[in-house]
Amino acid sequence: MENTIITTAAAAAAIPMWQALSLTCILTWIFAASSLNLTQRIRSMVQPWVARRVAADVPLILRIQRLNHGLLDNLFSALSCVVSVSFYTGFLPLLFWSGHCRLGRQMTILMAFCDYVGNSIKDLVSAPRPSCPPVRRITYTKDEKENSLEYGLPSSHALNTVCLSGYMLHYILSCTRESNSTVFTVAFAIVVSLVLLTGLARIYLGMHSLIDVLAGVVIGLSILGFWLVVHGHIDDFIVSGQNVTSFWASLSLLLLFAYPKPEFPTPSFEYHAAFDGVAFGIISGVQQTYLQFHNEAVPRIFSEQMPLPVFIGRVIVGIPAILVVKFCSKALSKWMLPVVCNTLGIPIRSSCYLPALKVSDDDKKKSDCKQSGYLQKMFSFISPQESYDVDTGIRFLQYAGLAWSVVDLVPSLFSYLRL
Repeated sequence: MENTIITTAAAAAAIPMWQALSLTCILTWIFAASSLNLTQRIRSMVQPWVARRVAADVPLILRIQRLNHGLLDNLFSALSCVVSVSFYTGFLPLLFWSGHCRLGRQMTILMAFCDYVGNSIKDLVSAPRPSCPPVRRITYTKDEKENSLEYGLPSSHALNTVCLSGYMLHYILSCTRESNSTVFTVAFAIVVSLVLLTGLARIYLGMHSLIDVLAGVVIGLSILGFWLVVHGHIDDFIVSGQNVTSFWASLSLLLLFAYPKPEFPTPSFEYHAAFDGVAFGIISGVQQTYLQFHNEAVPRIFSEQMPLPVFIGRVIVGIPAILVVKFCSKALSKWMLPVVCNTLGIPIRSSCYLPALKVSDDDKKKSDCKQSGYLQKMFSFISPQESYDVDTGIRFLQYAGLAWSVVDLVPSLFSYLRL
């Protein structure tokens, strides 16, 4: 009897209450949203109002675009690239390799949080961007062309700029040993100027209306305020918590199902799946190698242990290594996931990665639906579909492998090469 009680208590202690509660809340939302059609109801209430506001902002956009000049086109296009998720994603490995590991962890999770909230609201509301014409839409880069395929509200650039630049300001000031009002004033002015320029750039480029930018700023400030309260607890959990990898894997899976279905397909969900994988790869890698490579005692750039040439050597070695891992993890996922899904009886399709799975005639759908298994029934209960897009899993694992290599494989190479 005593052994039974001890075993039960140990099992209960193995899963902290807050983890169970978090996953239960997300699962409850998935069931409620599916059974009560909450996405459609919320969209029907919010979308018409936002669409009217976007249309009302068109004269303001046209007035701003009267400043039409090639210099402004290039300046605002470059600014949009600098504050984009792609830029920050490329910046993250440099934070880890330069010794600022805590900042790298925090920025990764914050970016994943911003990306999920912003894109979820975009696809939930499914509000249009400013109509083109009469608005002139400037999309010089591939990223901007893909961004233009997403819905409008909120502006992801404005949201991310508020959160990430605001958190960078907090980190820099927290690292300053002596409080200096002048430093704070200058840094705060730079952050505010960057946010204002980013908002103006999105309107000038015809990518967003004023309501989109304002919504991005307000949501960004809300996320930033929340993050400044919880970021220390989250970091403590990542480096020394219980069930870190298993909890984050469960969280990542449920968030994929909890993502709202847009009115029409957009790239937003693909971006989330990729960055969801980045966050999982970083967290699982750091949790395993924290004491070796990511603790507060590791050398930082410009120190005696890591002069600038050593850091440059790390970049030269690290960038090709993570690109190779990304390619290999994608190839492995494309081979492994269909095999696993077929073995478990989960019907799948592919939108781009696997041409053989793009064919979906009626006979194939019927044969897929005849497959049965406990896992298939569970997925159907969570999100009833005829089949599931295996590209989501491939994308997740591809970027998870890339992120894992940033914090685990590549630091091991640095240690071997004495970099």
